[in-house]
Amino acid sequence: MKHFQVILIVLLSMVTFSAVGQGTTRILFVFDASNSMNGFWEGQRKIETSTKLLSQTLEELYGIENLEIGLRVYGHQTQHVPGAQDCDDTELVVPIGKGTNLVINKELSRLQPKGTTPIARSLEKAAGDFEDCEDCRNVIILITDGIEACDEDPCAVSKALQEKNIIVKPFIIGIGIDELYKSTFECVGNYFDATNAEVFETVLDIVISEALNNTSVQINLLDKDDQPVETNVPFTLYDQETGETRYNYVHTLNSWGNPDTLSFDPLPTYKLVVHTLPPVIQEGLTVTPGVHTVFDVPLPQGDLVLSFSGRRSDYGALQCIVSNDNCDIVHAQEFGSTERYIAGTYQLEILTTPRTIISDVVIAPGEETPIAIPGPGTLLLNTGTAGYGGVFIEQNNVLTTALKFSEGDPSGRYLLQPGKYKLVFRARNARQTLYTIEKEFTIKSGTNTTINLN
Repeated sequence: MKHFQVILIVLLSMVTFSAVGQGTTRILFVFDASNSMNGFWEGQRKIETSTKLLSQTLEELYGIENLEIGLRVYGHQTQHVPGAQDCDDTELVVPIGKGTNLVINKELSRLQPKGTTPIARSLEKAAGDFEDCEDCRNVIILITDGIEACDEDPCAVSKALQEKNIIVKPFIIGIGIDELYKSTFECVGNYFDATNAEVFETVLDIVISEALNNTSVQINLLDKDDQPVETNVPFTLYDQETGETRYNYVHTLNSWGNPDTLSFDPLPTYKLVVHTLPPVIQEGLTVTPGVHTVFDVPLPQGDLVLSFSGRRSDYGALQCIVSNDNCDIVHAQEFGSTERYIAGTYQLEILTTPRTIISDVVIAPGEETPIAIPGPGTLLLNTGTAGYGGVFIEQNNVLTTALKFSEGDPSGRYLLQPGKYKLVFRARNARQTLYTIEKEFTIKSGTNTTINLN
């Protein structure tokens, strides 16, 4: 291959994993033994430097509890011939297992670089090297000295595997890659630039550390004064690349009044959804391995208090539809209750008869916003016959439908909000429009109003 660079791609396959130390971590090294690995890097052949660094890492990993390791190699079986490269030259040399470190080191020492660089095809094969496991974390580490050589698309492979919840976004560390080629790895994963063998070794250690350890995280829910005192709300953390739910918690302040410290997997990029009214969402959250990570989430909230005069049994479970400025429904709140909302301006539609609309209700942070409406009155209607029409509320000389009569007899008891109304009715057997009856009446809270058309 033409470009002399060493690239390490870490593909992280999340099966079902609750916490490091509780399940098994399985690492598959995918190693480039193509012809270009015969080239020199810092005065030594790249194959020699890479195998040496990898062997040192394997020695450090020996004896770690709940760790299994395997090795896949490509470009080591078929001699590279221009125009006739073998893009199927990829092999699982050491299956993933416990205590395979020494076996892998022995296989690495035997490698003789020969062939081409089928990165995409090797990643596809590597994804299938892990047997089914209900409590495993799968990590793929690919070490290669060049870009894809088989006219296939590692970016598409990475994207497809992420969408199928097989891997999360990879890490890429390149050595000696010029600016022209660095951008080609952005679609595959997170790119890091290593300038020499020492940096390469350090990066490899960091990657292994990330694969084996969780990191402490603190989520601060900030009030209007940017103090982390909002609490007692559920929240969910999703793997942003796969959409998989990673953690569900109810936020808590500890006995010192500080947000609890949690243990998170540092590998994925997270999407945080705090289940307030409405939800608060933050995307692109990353955890720094080995460092206590703090997420600050602005969450100023206030209380909406709904009440009405009169007997609660008058309306039963009277509800209020709460919408935001975009007319999106946020919640259906029952009267007689108090609910917390993110501070802002809301529109209320109260399901009285007729509907009660209250616009531009401001819920201030840290405060209560009381909304009270009068209790209903009762219309006792007796028409004595089936017919058509309805009851309309009159406001500013405009009639709005409060009740619409069906074809049957509308006689009965109706709860109506206080106000001036007009009854319009025509009996079914009255065949002329002129026989329409019109009556005005007023409804007051807690009182009965009788209309008898007999």
